Amino acid sequence: MVALPSLISLVAPISYIAVLLGSLIAFSSLYRKRKAAKAASLEPWFPPHTARDIYLSLLHQEDGTVPESMLKAALVVRAREDIKRLITLRQSKNSLQMLLQKGCVGDDLWTRFQRADGEMEEELRDVVMEANAYKEGWGQVIFQTANEMVNHDRIRERAERVATDATTERAWWDQKRERASRELLGEERASKSDSDGVVVSK
Repeated sequence: MVALPSLISLVAPISYIAVLLGSLIAFSSLYRKRKAAKAASLEPWFPPHTARDIYLSLLHQEDGTVPESMLKAALVVRAREDIKRLITLRQSKNSLQMLLQKGCVGDDLWTRFQRADGEMEEELRDVVMEANAYKEGWGQVIFQTANEMVNHDRIRERAERVATDATTERAWWDQKRERASRELLGEERASKSDSDGVVVSK
């Protein structure tokens, strides 16, 4: 009889702790599932990776007639797209962190960015593994080649932009020169007619 009250006094706190721990575990599990579902429903940071899809489609052709040179070229194009995306992520990171600290952007945007960053790391590892499967050590060089291609594209785009701007500015200057010459000719005619009028009055 004496042991029963002491046993009840022990069971009550233990059952309270068990219920508390069970509810915390259930809440944590539900919270993680909802957070994962919300993160999965967020819009991706980048558009679909077309270069990767093309490479994988070529790689998994059933007839196996795709030459290795074409597969390598498709892998380099994929790496070039990865370099572009990596540059975009690195440029966006600092400004996004500052905006997040100031409260100018929501957590959803940061979650999208982190997910894109994680996907990019996996993508880079996958490209290195694929490159090394073709030739040992190519995984260390493929991104250098892709980076040179990106730099070449930027230089070409800049040259095209300069050429377009030069054409536009040339047209603007030509119009301005024509306007100025018309105004100058108009002033000369006006001054000539004034001088003719003065001669006639004499």
